[in-house]
Amino acid sequence: MKIKSALSYFKPLHAPLKLLTFLFALVLVVSVVINISQKKENDKLALELAETKKTLDVHIEELTALKKEDQYVKNKQLEETIKNIEDTYKQSVGMYEKLLDLKGKTKEVEDLDTLFAQALTYLSERNYASGAATLKSIGAKILEKDQEIASTFSIPVNVVQSNAPPGAGYKRQTVKAEIGEYLVDIIAADLNSTRVIVDTASDGDCKNDCPVSSLADYASRSGAFAGINGPYFCPADYPSCADKKNSFDTLLMNKNKVYFNSDNNVYSSVPAIIFSGGSGRIVGQSLEWGRDTGVDSVIASQPMLLSGGNNVFGGDDEPKRGTKGSRSFVGSSGNMAYIGVVHNATVAEVAYVLKSLGLQSAINLDSGGSTALIYNGSYLIGPGRNTPFGILFVSK
Repeated sequence: MKIKSALSYFKPLHAPLKLLTFLFALVLVVSVVINISQKKENDKLALELAETKKTLDVHIEELTALKKEDQYVKNKQLEETIKNIEDTYKQSVGMYEKLLDLKGKTKEVEDLDTLFAQALTYLSERNYASGAATLKSIGAKILEKDQEIASTFSIPVNVVQSNAPPGAGYKRQTVKAEIGEYLVDIIAADLNSTRVIVDTASDGDCKNDCPVSSLADYASRSGAFAGINGPYFCPADYPSCADKKNSFDTLLMNKNKVYFNSDNNVYSSVPAIIFSGGSGRIVGQSLEWGRDTGVDSVIASQPMLLSGGNNVFGGDDEPKRGTKGSRSFVGSSGNMAYIGVVHNATVAEVAYVLKSLGLQSAINLDSGGSTALIYNGSYLIGPGRNTPFGILFVSK
C-alpha cells in the first residue's frame, strides 16, 4: 500500500519530463541540421570563389598577352614620343624667345645661334635627350651673357648726379638710390600744359595679326613732343604668340576715347594709371576703374612700382623682371607726368630709383626689344620693335 501510494505521488511529474526530453532532442536535431546546412553554404561559397579566381586569372593572362601585342606597344611608344615632342617644343620656344631678348642687348650671340641650330637638329632626329641637354646649356650661357653685360655696364663720367627730376623736358642723370647708383633718361611735363595720351595702330580690340607702328610714327601723327613704348604685348616674332600676334590683354583707353580689352576679366587685376586734366592717379587694379571717357588716357600695366610715394614692388616669380636691362616706366607726381628709362636695372630696382627721384605713382612698361624713348622727333633710346601703341606727351 505504501509503495503504490509513492508511485501515485510521482505519476503527475512523468508527463512533463517526457515533454522536456522530447524538446531537448528536437533542439539537438535542429542544431545538427543547421550546422550541416551552414557547412554546405560555406562550401558552396568557397567553390564559387575558387571559380571566380580562375576566371580572373584567365582575364589577367589575356590582358598580359594583349599588352605584349604590337599595337598596344606602339600606342605606348607614340604617347611617349608625343610627350617628348611637346616638352622639347616648349623648351625650344622659351629658349628662342630668350635669345631674341638677348639680341636686344648684344650682337655677340653667334655661338648661341649655332648651339640652338644643333638643338633643333637633335630634336628633328628624335634625339630628345641630347636636344634637351643642349637647350639647357644654351639657357646657362644666356644667363652668363646677361650677367656679363650687367657687370660691364658703366655710367658715363660726364653724367650729372641728381635725385631731382627735371622741372620740364629731357634730362640724363645719375640717381643715387639706397641700393646703388643708376643711369636714368627721363622726360618731365607739366600737366597744366600737357596731355598724356595713347595712340594705337588698331581702332579697337584685336586678338591676332594686329597692326603695329613705330613710336616715331605715333608721335608724328599725334603731334607729340615726347613718347615712350607702352605696356606688354605679344610680339609677332615670338613663337608663343603665333595665334595672338601683336595683341595685348590689358585695359587701355586711346586718344579717340576707345577702350580696349574692356571685357577681359582675366587681366582686370592689373594696376592702371589714369591721366586727366592737371593730374595723374593710379589704381591698384584696373577693375576699380569705370569706363569714363572724360579723362585723357587709361593705361593698365604691371607691376605697380610706386603708390603714394611708397615702393610697392619688391620682386616676383617672373624671371624676366629679375634680370638687368633697360626698363621703361610712366609715372606722376602732383601736376607733373614722367616717362623714362632706367638702365641696367631689374624691375624691383627701378622702384627704388623712382622713389629716390620723388615720384608719387609709377608703373612698369614693356622693355627689352620694345624699349623706345623719343623727344622732339629724335630717338633717345630705340627705336625698338614696332608696337600696337605708344604713350605720348602732347601740348594742350
